[in-house]
Amino acid sequence: MAGMPDSEYSFSLTTFAPNGKLAQIEAALAAVEKGNDSLGIKCTDGVILATEKRLHTSLMDEECYRKIENLGSGVGCVFAGISPDYRVLVRQGRKRAQAYKGMYGDEIPCSQITKGLADVMQEYTQSGGVRPFGVSLLVAGYDQDQPQLFQVDPSGTYFGWKATAIGKNYKSMKAFLERRYSEDLNIESGIGVALLTLRDCAEGKLTEENVEISIVQNKVDEKTGEMKTEFRLLTPQEVKDYLEDTE
Repeated sequence: MAGMPDSEYSFSLTTFAPNGKLAQIEAALAAVEKGNDSLGIKCTDGVILATEKRLHTSLMDEECYRKIENLGSGVGCVFAGISPDYRVLVRQGRKRAQAYKGMYGDEIPCSQITKGLADVMQEYTQSGGVRPFGVSLLVAGYDQDQPQLFQVDPSGTYFGWKATAIGKNYKSMKAFLERRYSEDLNIESGIGVALLTLRDCAEGKLTEENVEISIVQNKVDEKTGEMKTEFRLLTPQEVKDYLEDTE
């Protein structure tokens, strides 16, 4: 057993290779790196999630395929990797958000729902008969009136970020964000930076059909006058206007 090459351990999820690696986790990360590009930017007045949405064929209805989803009324997420795995995690996140609201009467903080998703993903790295989730997530929301952006990887690791990217061009996108990001970015400027980053690495022209953008902001509720965190997906027309502004 001790003399077996590392490749002999590649099909065992729960067995470490002698070099200390779990090969199936690395395989899951490889699946993430084949996914379409997605990014997140934390701004002074909210958080932006943006992604390139490439359909497999022009015959697909783009309305039925969304990469950015809400987990609660004030938390959103985007992914890179395997779409069905993402749907399972979205469903898990929404269940946790509803359970939290039912118990405490308030929306779940971004850090708590992120930790819950990370726990689910980590559990699938040490259980027999399952495989890791082949997705990385960017989760956007608020904690105590402060905007937050987290990245969760297939291993269950999660970190807070000011700006980050996932997908097949994540390295060049992060390098671009490092040059463009500043601490005083607001939502309007941040959307411009997000689109410039996507355009820098895009394989074709960006249009309102193949780009999704969402924002998470604190806003005053018109009915109650209280501050409320709102997740909103920009309409195709809004995306088109921003694309024209950055050309």
